[in-house]
Amino acid sequence: QVRLVESGGGSVQAGGSLRLSCAVSGYTPDTVCMGWFRQAPGKEREEVVTLDRGGTLHYTGSVKGRFTASIVSSDDSKKTLYLQMNSLKPEDTAKYYCAADGTCGGAWDIFAFWGQGTRVTVSS
Repeated sequence: QVRLVESGGGSVQAGGSLRLSCAVSGYTPDTVCMGWFRQAPGKEREEVVTLDRGGTLHYTGSVKGRFTASIVSSDDSKKTLYLQMNSLKPEDTAKYYCAADGTCGGAWDIFAFWGQGTRVTVSS
């Protein structure tokens, strides 16, 4: 059974940093494509960064140069996806979710497996 659990959210001032973690258990070929997404109040969920089958990271433009994703495998069925967020801005305020699916390159709504989300608040 696939399970994703995020942690590491919180409140910071603009310019600060946070590191989010997503513990993925039950990893299978149906979860090889992973990513971080976020949803701000009153806005649609949007992609932050996705990892494709080849291991390439694709960042959305607004976070390029500030956010860095990485993945660590502890064994064949467990992985941890990280998101290091630097130079945070008030517009980064959102609930952040990690997600996984067997299909890469699609919009957020094709991802089958989701964590519960972790909230990030950036004050000016």
